[in-house]
Amino acid sequence: MKAVQVTGYGDIDKLEVVEKPIPQPKENEVLVKVKACAINNTEIWMREGAYGTGSKSGWRPEGVQFPRIPGSDIAGTVIDKGNGVKDDMVGKDVVLFPFTSSGEEGTEHVSEDMSFIGSEYDGGYAEYVVWPSELCFDMPLSNYTESAVFSVSGMTAWHMVEQIQPHPGSTVMVTGANGGVGSLNVQIASKVFGANVIAIVGDMALEEKLKDLGATHVLSYKLDQLADEIMNINGGPVDSVLDVVGDALFFTSLQVLKKGGKFCTSGSAGGQKTELDFRTMYLKHITLYGSVLGTRAEFKQMLKEISKGRIKPVIDRTFPLEKAREAQAYFKESGKLGKIVLLP
Repeated sequence: MKAVQVTGYGDIDKLEVVEKPIPQPKENEVLVKVKACAINNTEIWMREGAYGTGSKSGWRPEGVQFPRIPGSDIAGTVIDKGNGVKDDMVGKDVVLFPFTSSGEEGTEHVSEDMSFIGSEYDGGYAEYVVWPSELCFDMPLSNYTESAVFSVSGMTAWHMVEQIQPHPGSTVMVTGANGGVGSLNVQIASKVFGANVIAIVGDMALEEKLKDLGATHVLSYKLDQLADEIMNINGGPVDSVLDVVGDALFFTSLQVLKKGGKFCTSGSAGGQKTELDFRTMYLKHITLYGSVLGTRAEFKQMLKEISKGRIKPVIDRTFPLEKAREAQAYFKESGKLGKIVLLP
């Protein structure tokens, strides 16, 4: 099969197109013919060493073992099975829950042995992938490309919104609202939980598209007095912030949060380290949440909402698998809306 593997830490030249044997499903596993694999920050930061190198690079103590096939947002068709898998799994169109874990229901994502497809296991930058059958779920939409954009970004966004528990009439500020997670934060907070959403982006040409996704207001982070603008359009401070930017908007986020407000982060594209004046946090009774991925129950609920049409796929562009280098380079450019998808 054709696959793209990461050979080590570095730039996009560490991505190589190779020919590898098709993997064989073991007991309780299935072989999936990959039809689409969306790109996430996760595999780019892994390659760049942003999480650290050596033992710090992955989810397990031993770190990522190179070469590794990345890719965790996968949709495809089951074409073979190992022992212990029911016959009716073959032929199913599926999306993959992206990690294994021995954690009990509701705590899978915080288990010490959590292992991620594309990091601890070979992933979806390939024509075929093997995965446990119990972690393969029916595709929520009839289109492979559209179904592939939710697994990691969608579950991360869903879990973030669950953390802050917005209610109808409350206001949620979403940073990085044009990205994969951010655009889903907008949809889930507004269309599932009924909140008003202030979407923060870089390019105001995306304003109408963000409003179509459910944003009440759209503002550029480039505004000189961004905090004042947020307070003005909202008529006061906001209830919660869903953040994927990190340092660049952290101070503004704390400024505009109400007393008793909630700040939830799952990313740091705008800087991984920041300064925090603890007085701001305790005097305003702010709750800080760190969040990544989510639970199987949340994944299933998300798929239901997608099937109902309440959460829609947002796709910026597709690339053929062998153009993975170009796709990852494009991923890092500004001004996009939604996901980038590789098509084997």
